[in-house]
Amino acid sequence: MSEPADLVAEIEALEDKLRLAKESITHRFIGQERVVDLTLTALLCGGHGLLIGLPGLGKTLLVETLSTVMGLNGSRIQFTPDLMPADILGSEVLDTADDGSRQFRFVPGPVFCQLLMADEINRASPRTQSALLQAMQEKTVTVAGENRPLGAPFHVLATQNPIEQEGTYPLPEAQLDRFLVQIDVPYPTRQTERDILTATTGIEDASATQIFTQTELLDAQTLLRRMPIGDSVVEMILDLVRAFRPEEPGASDRVRETVAWGPGPRAAQALMMTVRARALLQGRLAPNAEDVIDMARPVLSHRMALNFAARARGDSLAELIESTAAGLTQSEVAA
Repeated sequence: MSEPADLVAEIEALEDKLRLAKESITHRFIGQERVVDLTLTALLCGGHGLLIGLPGLGKTLLVETLSTVMGLNGSRIQFTPDLMPADILGSEVLDTADDGSRQFRFVPGPVFCQLLMADEINRASPRTQSALLQAMQEKTVTVAGENRPLGAPFHVLATQNPIEQEGTYPLPEAQLDRFLVQIDVPYPTRQTERDILTATTGIEDASATQIFTQTELLDAQTLLRRMPIGDSVVEMILDLVRAFRPEEPGASDRVRETVAWGPGPRAAQALMMTVRARALLQGRLAPNAEDVIDMARPVLSHRMALNFAARARGDSLAELIESTAAGLTQSEVAA
């Protein structure tokens, strides 16, 4: 068989496995297909996700279910203002042997896992939040001057409550940029909520089954990078990211008037990866312009900001992203 044929067969086999994974996830986390797709996208791309939603919408349940289905060793940290970096990373303790000798022993913190749930991450102080920066970007931590690798895979799924801001510390831009996607978790539809009531108030709770192993997830992440992507899609990604930079010569008047700072190159990298994942989850061999439009908001919304005047007017960053992405597609069609 030729190399392209091998690649097609591998992609199709992964698509079938992802279909089984989604079915297993929805046994416990009912409905919310887009939320499930975006969290799977983060894992397939080897990245991290920021889940934003009100309490009680199933964010914790989703992460626990993903840990089971994807075969990952999961850990959870409930962030609070008094949490210290050592509570996340671990620390060294002094052990005394039977012969009276003493030596330091490292006790790993909860960050030494494969799927870390950082619950209400914005409740921790900046000092503690910064403890995750190195882990998220470099997959390693430094404790007592020694670098300790976290292993692979390693993913962080953090949650935030969008309405309660008392006693919270907004995430710095540098840390927000480490999240591959921002996942908005909305209220369920009426029918979905009905299904939730029926499934969760009986004697037995639904359970999920493991579909992936750690090795299979790593292989899937490698395969994703081998997926072909057309030049037109690459150019659209570049056009979209650069369109939101107010200092760019081709930026629109609306962007110049509303955007304080735009997305950097990491946003373009994130789009390159996530459009492949979306195509894979939808059973296609390569991404298209529709994938770029669909992934624009979850990839860009936390990597740019409105200026003071735009916020005072009540402008919507989400609407700006979606309208600009749609406008680029219309321009390509017209061309």
